[in-house]
Amino acid sequence: MGALVTLDLPDDSPMLGLPWIITFGPLAAEDEWEPVVCGPYERPHALALAEAVVAEEQLMAVVEPLLPALTPEEIRGEIAAAQIAATDETDQADLYGDFEDVIDDELELAAERQPEPQPANPPDSDEVRAGFARIAALLTAKGA
Repeated sequence: MGALVTLDLPDDSPMLGLPWIITFGPLAAEDEWEPVVCGPYERPHALALAEAVVAEEQLMAVVEPLLPALTPEEIRGEIAAAQIAATDETDQADLYGDFEDVIDDELELAAERQPEPQPANPPDSDEVRAGFARIAALLTAKGA
């Protein structure tokens, strides 16, 4: 079984309505190959597809929103927001100690307590195509 990483967002987050991509890459550090990026998908489709793949493969899947930026200024704004968030996270880590010291122990304990999760059923091709149409409408309406 592989690993799935995504954002934990509140139910009212505007990011939930964005298109999402999946980046598949090696789970083990000794494996070296170029990541594979798939999408865009609607978030539930991206999560289900990623779960279906990593359930049977030793891969890492990162499911994240695709930001439909139209101008260099919008891109710079997103970069600045990410940099500020990273600085805030670093400051938080300094307050609470080194996260890396405890993560392996925490993951092992969580794995012992929780039963093996069952992957969700991935959407069929028609559902994914319908999602593509909704995403296309969303992307072409941006800035109009």
